Amino acid sequence: MEDEQEKVVIHGLVCPRPLTHDETVLLGHGSGGKMTRDLIEGTFYPPFENPTLLRGDDAAVVARPESGRLAVSTDSHIVSPLFFPGGDIGRLAVCGTVNDLAMVGARPLWLTASFILEEGLPLLIVERVTASMKAAAGEAGVGIIAGDTKVAERGKADGIFISTTGVGWVPNNRNVSGANAQPGDVVLLSGPIGDHGIAVLAARGELAFETIVESDIAPLNDLVEKMFAVCPSIHALRDPTRGGLATALNEIARQSGVAIQLEEEKIPVRPSVMAACELLGFDPLYVANEGKLVAFVPPGDAEVILGAMRSAPYGDGACRIGSVEAAPAGKVLMRTAIGGTRVVDMLSGEMLPRIC
Repeated sequence: MEDEQEKVVIHGLVCPRPLTHDETVLLGHGSGGKMTRDLIEGTFYPPFENPTLLRGDDAAVVARPESGRLAVSTDSHIVSPLFFPGGDIGRLAVCGTVNDLAMVGARPLWLTASFILEEGLPLLIVERVTASMKAAAGEAGVGIIAGDTKVAERGKADGIFISTTGVGWVPNNRNVSGANAQPGDVVLLSGPIGDHGIAVLAARGELAFETIVESDIAPLNDLVEKMFAVCPSIHALRDPTRGGLATALNEIARQSGVAIQLEEEKIPVRPSVMAACELLGFDPLYVANEGKLVAFVPPGDAEVILGAMRSAPYGDGACRIGSVEAAPAGKVLMRTAIGGTRVVDMLSGEMLPRIC
């Protein structure tokens, strides 16, 4: 009983006991001096260790692949709490950037990571986050080759913020863009939507009932490679993160100047996610995902791509959800379960704050 009473929860992480001053981030860790060096060498180097990083230079120098085009993406990551069912801010940072590269057909190669730490943050949290990043980077097959650390005064950073930049290489035979969807294309979805947003809300205690929903955070580059192995002519890919599936589809409809026709009954949503959305008044089409993708593919290739997706760990729930039409350009329409049609617009404002 005494051990249970000593445990404390900080940013969603259970610590076995209250932490001492020396076990937390101090302003001196951001000074650029010995404390900064000790933090980098003791906390960041061990999980991210690779020859390029350990050179300790101001920039990473790497060799480019033989042929293809460079892809670069940058992203910033904030979430509250930092740890939630199925993931944490570290896994979110790696997978989010890896997936942004994969959505343009790139093979992710390298990441850089910048950390803003709040004074007083337990060093245990930093260690858990970097360990999670190491595991996610290993799963995705990428190296974290450069980084930076700054410390903000207590109360000015809410724990930890992470910014990442990803570099990948696009093979010459791939041309993937949100502007490439074409009338006749089939729209594929890799699995159920809304898991991430509801998992984070549950971790905050903002649901009026108990539910077991885990975030879907995952690196999708292996899934994308399996898709390209059977169809090099995929037209468009997008991971529906903030703003959910509805916003991602509206972006592509506008970029490509086409209409997207969805079938409501074909869009998968887990019962627990649907129950939470109904309770809170949310539409799961707008709830964030971090391990799903939508693909726009030629109709003749749709079935073989679906087969490839379903053979991958993060695509076993893949399905058709709609098609692309010429008009009305820039619109997303939904055929409802009762036979009507409604417009699915972009998310207006912020439904779920601090979600990814």
